Amino acid sequence: MAKRPVSRWKPAKLKREETPLVVYLSAFLLGIVAYFVVGELVLGSRPHPVHWLAGLAGAVLGVPMGWLWYRWRGDVI
Repeated sequence: MAKRPVSRWKPAKLKREETPLVVYLSAFLLGIVAYFVVGELVLGSRPHPVHWLAGLAGAVLGVPMGWLWYRWRGDVI
């Protein structure tokens, strides 16, 4: 009986990297700024959940901005 050829190709292991600190910082800071500026100053007379939505929208916007910063400038540490 002949031996079957064995493939020596091994799938490359994915190198898992953690999310850079600048992404977390930009999401946090933009969320806080959006909460205070938009939520408190602009929408001060609206119900409180609108303030939370403003902070959440700022944090969601901060994530891609943090990735762009990391791509252009690198991490903050």
